[in-house]
Amino acid sequence: MKLYVASRAPNPRRVLMFLVEKNINGLELVQVDLNEQEHKADTYRAKSPLSRVPALELDDGRVLTESRAICTYMESLHPEPNLMGVNAEERAFIEMADRRMEWHLMLPAANCIRHTHPGLAVLEQPQFADFGQSQIQKFMESATWLDAELQRQPWVAGERFTIADITAFCTIEFARLMRFKPADAGLHALQAWRDKVAARPSGKV
Repeated sequence: MKLYVASRAPNPRRVLMFLVEKNINGLELVQVDLNEQEHKADTYRAKSPLSRVPALELDDGRVLTESRAICTYMESLHPEPNLMGVNAEERAFIEMADRRMEWHLMLPAANCIRHTHPGLAVLEQPQFADFGQSQIQKFMESATWLDAELQRQPWVAGERFTIADITAFCTIEFARLMRFKPADAGLHALQAWRDKVAARPSGKV
């Protein structure tokens, strides 16, 4: 199988971290240069019609896109260590936590960065700076809520490390482009959690 990724992009990093946590090796990694618009080339669009990374090309030629779908597929092939839940109840609560990280933390951060950072202008045309700035408050509201959650539980979804921690960590790291650091915002539980994840082998991907 081939996994198409892009350096420094948060969603490919989510999948790469997931693979490290699962100790999955052997996939061929193919780098897609976003700044050079390689994701919009006809050859790549034939694999990922929406021009997004990551994308997992299966051995039979079919291509699976969307980070969560790729991780779900890999979890089914390699059930241990479990990162998505061992029964219906746990799976539901872990997915809830992961979706919250996607929609309420990652999305406003991505909107802010894509519309305000000059280095992202090549990927976001046109940029709407006012819209990007408006997303900062939404991101901070979610980060503050997450900090409170981490004051009462060790991990994003509860008592153990899961895919929700991967999504949140990749977001917090990406938010450096917003000049965001949890400790600077008084979010010390979030900072301690971030440092704990960064110390894991997957945090160094």
